[in-house]
Amino acid sequence: MRRRTVLVALGATTAVAVGAVWFLGDGDDSAPGSKGKGGLPPATATVERTDLVRSKTVDGQLDFARRRPVKSAVEGTVTVAAAEGRTLTRGQALYELNDKPVSLLYGPVPMFREMKVGDRGSDVLQLERNLRDLGYGAGLYVDVRYGEDTAAAVKRWQKSLNREPTGRVGRGDVVFQPGPVKVVSADAVLADRVGPDGTVLTVASTKPVVRAELDQTDGALTARGTRVEVTLPSGKTVTGHVDGTVRPDSSGAGGGAGGGAGGGAPAQDGITVEVVLDGGAGAVSGEDPKAPSSVTFVSEARKGVLAVPVEAVVALRGEHGGYGLQVVEGTTSRMVRVETGMTADGRIEVSGPDVRAGLTVGVAAS
Repeated sequence: MRRRTVLVALGATTAVAVGAVWFLGDGDDSAPGSKGKGGLPPATATVERTDLVRSKTVDGQLDFARRRPVKSAVEGTVTVAAAEGRTLTRGQALYELNDKPVSLLYGPVPMFREMKVGDRGSDVLQLERNLRDLGYGAGLYVDVRYGEDTAAAVKRWQKSLNREPTGRVGRGDVVFQPGPVKVVSADAVLADRVGPDGTVLTVASTKPVVRAELDQTDGALTARGTRVEVTLPSGKTVTGHVDGTVRPDSSGAGGGAGGGAGGGAPAQDGITVEVVLDGGAGAVSGEDPKAPSSVTFVSEARKGVLAVPVEAVVALRGEHGGYGLQVVEGTTSRMVRVETGMTADGRIEVSGPDVRAGLTVGVAAS
């Protein structure tokens, strides 16, 4: 994946020659406060108050958050495959196995057992909430107990699905997910024999994200909430924030998402992050999911600081060392000591009692 580091300075800037921190040739002139002996610098710049922003820009790929596989709990034959790209909500069939729908229900607890009369647990409570929200809750008391009222509600639901009304919910009858899902890929197609634990499809949340890969040395940029700016394939720029990191292999392929077409294979030592876009689904409407995006991570920002070109900073000689600026006043100059801070786009933050906006300072020759 192509990377480039971009150091951005916001605000007014002065065009200066590119160089490095420099030393004055005359040792006497390097003493802070001393007047120059006619030796003016080869070029000058102005101390300015501005905003400095350090950032890093990498390629990213449109995707959807929390991509994960859905595995069959029982053995069977796929009679209706998952529909790639479709968004599914509570009660809808993810796919059909042995000519029976496998329904999507909402909840954090996975389907780990058959549920029947006499059972108790958070999974039962979760099931009853779904039955109620699907409209089968008449006479149902929603609690952690699977009673006769639960069985009656299940039978009404099963009849609506053309299932045998047993009043029990088998492990292979439903799949619990946190909410609506988008089908990213159908991993098992029509007539495939699957399970148990065979992957039937891959789903993700309906929340669009951009996946981007950073180097291990960019750990500070992966913190949840880090602000980013994303340039989408169309050229539109939107804002967002880091939502978290994911395993590189979880980005998958297929559907043009994750590390699929246009993204290239991720490096094994990289950190893959998911960036949530502030505009939500509307932000990526009409965008090509197979084309790369450009993601800029803001690692540090300094607002309203005094800054000069890096080439203006002088390494002071002598016992105390440090850094200074050669302030030019007419036909003379004097050296003032400064503290340095953040650098960005060839400019460096400076501070000190003798530094103010508007001062003319010397700049090293290119």
